[in-house]
Amino acid sequence: MMTKDEISARIIDLVERHNPKGLTILLETDLTEELEIDSVAAMDLVMEIEEEFDLNIPVNEVADLRTVGDLVELVARELRGREP
Repeated sequence: MMTKDEISARIIDLVERHNPKGLTILLETDLTEELEIDSVAAMDLVMEIEEEFDLNIPVNEVADLRTVGDLVELVARELRGREP
């Protein structure tokens, strides 16, 4: 099982691709307000995360994501749910 720090680092790397302003990405960084990620970009990001972590993230979970930390929590929860 990956640690939350490992998950955070990998997600921050993915989010950096959607950071044209070059902001410092923190767990508190707001996806919509600060990074201006719209619904299309959010779905692209979710697909990248699904590929990176070999997950299927339920679409209804995506609407509740506000911050980078929310992404980390969601991935950690989904990975825990996969454990035997």
